[in-house]
Amino acid sequence: MDLAALAIFRAVVRENGVTRAATKLNRVQSNVTTRIKQLEAQLGAELFTRDGRRLVLTPAGHTLLPYAERLLALADEARHAMKAGKPSGRLRLGTMESTAASRLPGVLARYHQAWPDVTLELETGTTGFLLERVREFEVDAALIAEPLDGPPETEVFESMPVYREELVMLTPRGHRPIHEPGDVALSTLIAFERGCTYRSCVEKWYLEHGIRPTRVLELASYHAIVACVAAGAGVAVAPRSVLELQRNLDDVAVHSLGKRGQIDTLLLWRRGHFSPALAALRDALLKNSNLAAAENQTLDVAAGSAVDAPHA
Repeated sequence: MDLAALAIFRAVVRENGVTRAATKLNRVQSNVTTRIKQLEAQLGAELFTRDGRRLVLTPAGHTLLPYAERLLALADEARHAMKAGKPSGRLRLGTMESTAASRLPGVLARYHQAWPDVTLELETGTTGFLLERVREFEVDAALIAEPLDGPPETEVFESMPVYREELVMLTPRGHRPIHEPGDVALSTLIAFERGCTYRSCVEKWYLEHGIRPTRVLELASYHAIVACVAAGAGVAVAPRSVLELQRNLDDVAVHSLGKRGQIDTLLLWRRGHFSPALAALRDALLKNSNLAAAENQTLDVAAGSAVDAPHA
């Protein structure tokens, strides 16, 4: 099966049409159409059907797509393996927004200087979203918050901790101290969409005390979350490292969650899919890691906090 044809097929799916796929691939539209027809003839099945002006995958197309993803990912891995261990080529990295803002700028700047032959592509999302992106070979690796039930499926993924974040609760300024969910005066929780481990953490804490937020206001950035908390719209949780980047925190109170607010950030990849470019990134992240310092501070944090908070 022609890998180039599979790449064209995948592009048409991702770009939702032939025209945008042709632009993405720097090909003429007629060439893309011809290659899709040739692939359909080779497989003896139609891959797309037209719904008005929109192309829709047929059942055969849905069947082929995951195989195409795996074959193309394996081809990428083979190309990486043939480059004598020198980091090069494309590295697709997923990351949480908090990690992208607070941990990665300096690391990626040094990485680009050290390995100019690597083209790094970055996308952000929640932990749940990024897990699926790695699972489906859409990204090569991701920086995620360790899920509440421990590291993800070890038969599918490999992972290692690279950072430890301190999760804190944010309330409007002047809010009373928080020791349990019943101390929270506001009934709205402001958070990222479902799939965010930090959101799951605080929701589990609420449920353990028989409480549910009356409403969850979903926002897509910490800047917006902090602004809404300051305005009195609700409460939120966030890594302390993100707050250090925020301005105008005068109207926000920060409440420690103590030892139980410690959540590791993992570098995660598909088992068996570890390229020289990813190895170089892993080394760069570990050089920048705060894990050793966090371990030394654990006893101090535990001794200084009486908060009953969610488990990481």
